[in-house]
Amino acid sequence: MRIALFEPEIAGNVGAILRLAACLGAGVDLIEPMGFAWDDRRVRRAAMDYIDHVEIARHTGFAAFRAGIGSARLLLFTTKGAQSAYQFGFMESDILLFGKESTGVPPSVAEACDARLRIPMRPQVRSMNLATSAALALGEGLRQTAALPG
Repeated sequence: MRIALFEPEIAGNVGAILRLAACLGAGVDLIEPMGFAWDDRRVRRAAMDYIDHVEIARHTGFAAFRAGIGSARLLLFTTKGAQSAYQFGFMESDILLFGKESTGVPPSVAEACDARLRIPMRPQVRSMNLATSAALALGEGLRQTAALPG
Protein backbone atom coordinates (compact mmCIF):
# COMPACT_ATOMS: atom_id res chain seq x y z
CA MET A 1 0.00 0.00 0.00
CA ARG A 2 1.22 3.52 -0.80
CA ILE A 3 0.29 7.08 0.13
CA ALA A 4 0.27 9.66 -2.67
CA LEU A 5 0.26 13.39 -1.95
CA PHE A 6 -1.01 15.69 -4.69
CA GLU A 7 0.94 18.96 -4.67
CA PRO A 8 1.48 19.09 -0.89
CA GLU A 9 1.94 22.59 0.53
CA ILE A 10 3.18 22.11 4.09
CA ALA A 11 6.59 20.56 4.74
CA GLY A 12 5.66 19.48 8.27
CA ASN A 13 2.71 17.44 7.01
CA VAL A 14 4.90 15.67 4.45
CA GLY A 15 7.49 14.94 7.14
CA ALA A 16 4.85 13.48 9.45
CA ILE A 17 3.48 11.31 6.64
CA LEU A 18 6.99 10.09 5.77
CA ARG A 19 7.43 9.06 9.40
CA LEU A 20 4.02 7.34 9.40
CA ALA A 21 4.88 5.46 6.21
CA ALA A 22 8.26 4.38 7.57
CA CYS A 23 6.64 3.01 10.72
CA LEU A 24 3.88 1.13 8.90
CA GLY A 25 5.84 0.00 5.84
CA ALA A 26 4.16 2.05 3.12
CA GLY A 27 5.76 3.92 0.25
CA VAL A 28 5.08 7.60 -0.45
CA ASP A 29 4.52 9.27 -3.82
CA LEU A 30 4.97 13.05 -4.00
CA ILE A 31 3.21 14.66 -6.95
CA GLU A 32 4.79 18.00 -7.82
CA PRO A 33 4.83 20.91 -7.70
CA MET A 34 5.18 21.10 -3.95
CA GLY A 35 4.60 24.27 -1.96
CA PHE A 36 8.07 24.18 -0.38
CA ALA A 37 11.64 23.34 -1.31
CA TRP A 38 12.30 19.59 -1.00
CA ASP A 39 15.50 20.25 0.90
CA ASP A 40 13.48 22.23 3.41
CA ARG A 41 14.82 21.26 6.83
CA ARG A 42 11.26 21.26 8.20
CA VAL A 43 10.58 18.03 6.26
CA ARG A 44 13.59 16.34 7.81
CA ARG A 45 12.76 17.71 11.26
CA ALA A 46 9.24 16.24 11.13
CA ALA A 47 10.35 12.94 9.55
CA MET A 48 13.50 12.79 11.72
CA ASP A 49 15.73 9.83 10.93
CA TYR A 50 12.69 7.88 9.72
CA ILE A 51 13.10 9.46 6.27
CA ASP A 52 15.84 6.91 5.59
CA HIS A 53 13.35 4.04 6.15
CA VAL A 54 10.65 4.95 3.63
CA GLU A 55 10.53 4.55 -0.14
CA ILE A 56 9.85 7.98 -1.66
CA ALA A 57 8.99 8.55 -5.31
CA ARG A 58 8.71 12.05 -6.75
CA HIS A 59 6.62 12.71 -9.86
CA THR A 60 6.74 15.80 -12.09
CA GLY A 61 2.95 16.01 -12.20
CA PHE A 62 -0.24 13.97 -12.00
CA ALA A 63 0.02 12.59 -15.55
CA ALA A 64 3.51 11.24 -14.87
CA PHE A 65 2.34 9.75 -11.57
CA ARG A 66 -0.74 8.12 -13.11
CA ALA A 67 1.31 6.68 -15.97
CA GLY A 68 3.71 5.08 -13.51
CA ILE A 69 1.28 3.25 -11.21
CA GLY A 70 0.12 0.59 -13.65
CA SER A 71 -3.09 -1.18 -12.70
CA ALA A 72 -3.06 -0.25 -9.00
CA ARG A 73 -6.31 1.26 -7.75
CA LEU A 74 -6.12 4.96 -6.98
CA LEU A 75 -8.33 5.87 -4.02
CA LEU A 76 -8.98 9.55 -3.40
CA PHE A 77 -9.67 10.63 0.17
CA THR A 78 -11.91 13.67 0.08
CA THR A 79 -14.53 15.36 2.24
CA LYS A 80 -16.72 15.13 -0.89
CA GLY A 81 -16.52 11.33 -0.99
CA ALA A 82 -19.81 9.48 -0.81
CA GLN A 83 -18.46 6.23 0.62
CA SER A 84 -16.94 5.82 4.07
CA ALA A 85 -13.41 4.42 4.14
CA TYR A 86 -14.68 2.04 6.84
CA GLN A 87 -17.23 0.50 4.46
CA PHE A 88 -14.80 0.08 1.57
CA GLY A 89 -12.81 -3.05 0.76
CA PHE A 90 -9.09 -2.27 0.49
CA MET A 91 -6.49 -4.26 -1.44
CA GLU A 92 -2.76 -4.48 -0.64
CA SER A 93 -1.81 -2.76 -3.90
CA ASP A 94 -4.04 0.29 -3.36
CA ILE A 95 -2.65 3.82 -3.55
CA LEU A 96 -4.25 6.26 -1.11
CA LEU A 97 -4.34 9.74 -2.68
CA PHE A 98 -4.65 12.95 -0.67
CA GLY A 99 -5.05 16.43 -2.15
CA LYS A 100 -3.24 19.63 -1.32
CA GLU A 101 -4.09 21.12 2.03
CA SER A 102 -5.79 24.29 0.73
CA THR A 103 -7.89 23.03 -2.19
CA GLY A 104 -7.76 19.23 -2.48
CA VAL A 105 -7.53 18.01 -6.07
CA PRO A 106 -9.02 19.46 -9.27
CA PRO A 107 -12.05 17.69 -10.82
CA SER A 108 -9.89 16.10 -13.54
CA VAL A 109 -7.79 14.33 -10.90
CA ALA A 110 -10.85 13.24 -8.91
CA GLU A 111 -12.37 11.77 -12.08
CA ALA A 112 -9.17 9.78 -12.77
CA CYS A 113 -9.50 7.95 -9.43
CA ASP A 114 -11.10 4.54 -8.97
CA ALA A 115 -12.95 5.53 -5.79
CA ARG A 116 -13.62 8.63 -3.71
CA LEU A 117 -13.65 7.91 0.00
CA ARG A 118 -14.29 9.98 3.07
CA ILE A 119 -13.29 9.65 6.66
CA PRO A 120 -16.43 10.16 8.75
CA MET A 121 -16.40 13.17 11.04
CA ARG A 122 -18.77 15.49 12.82
CA PRO A 123 -20.67 17.89 10.54
CA GLN A 124 -19.65 20.95 12.60
CA VAL A 125 -16.04 20.76 11.34
CA ARG A 126 -14.59 21.18 7.85
CA SER A 127 -11.68 18.73 7.61
CA MET A 128 -8.87 16.93 9.41
CA ASN A 129 -5.17 17.58 9.21
CA LEU A 130 -3.56 15.88 6.19
CA ALA A 131 -1.22 13.70 8.26
CA THR A 132 -4.06 12.66 10.58
CA SER A 133 -6.23 11.71 7.60
CA ALA A 134 -3.39 9.71 6.06
CA ALA A 135 -2.84 7.86 9.34
CA LEU A 136 -6.51 6.90 9.67
CA ALA A 137 -6.76 5.80 6.03
CA LEU A 138 -3.52 3.84 5.97
CA GLY A 139 -4.27 2.20 9.30
CA GLU A 140 -7.69 1.02 8.08
CA GLY A 141 -6.30 -0.19 4.76
CA LEU A 142 -3.53 -2.16 6.41
CA ARG A 143 -5.90 -3.55 9.03
CA GLN A 144 -8.33 -4.79 6.39
CA THR A 145 -5.57 -6.44 4.35
CA ALA A 146 -3.89 -7.97 7.41
CA ALA A 147 -0.74 -6.02 6.52
CA LEU A 148 -0.19 -4.12 9.78
CA PRO A 149 3.35 -4.65 11.03
CA GLY A 150 3.68 -7.27 13.78
